[in-house]
Amino acid sequence: MSWSTGTPPTAPKKVRDRLAAHPDDVELHFLPLYSPEISSDELVNADLKHSLPKQHRARDQAELAAEGRRFFRRRQRQPHIVRGYFGCPHVRYVLDENPMSF
Repeated sequence: MSWSTGTPPTAPKKVRDRLAAHPDDVELHFLPLYSPEISSDELVNADLKHSLPKQHRARDQAELAAEGRRFFRRRQRQPHIVRGYFGCPHVRYVLDENPMSF
């Protein structure tokens, strides 16, 4: 579990209770509030932005949502590309800590 604020006091009570009751079952990783350089999500976002059609821009929110869905459906059939998100040294920690993930 990643915690973006650095401390869990801002977590909902249910989350704090769960963490207190099961300290050996949960491993917390504290991240700064904004850390795009160590976030694999940012790599996915960049891939999405670069894969959107350059010639045809979405005219409305529905069209943009459709383009996004199309992108993620395509990526579901391309696990080698998804694995590549985690190959960068700055996000490699995800695979190192979860070797069964891929």
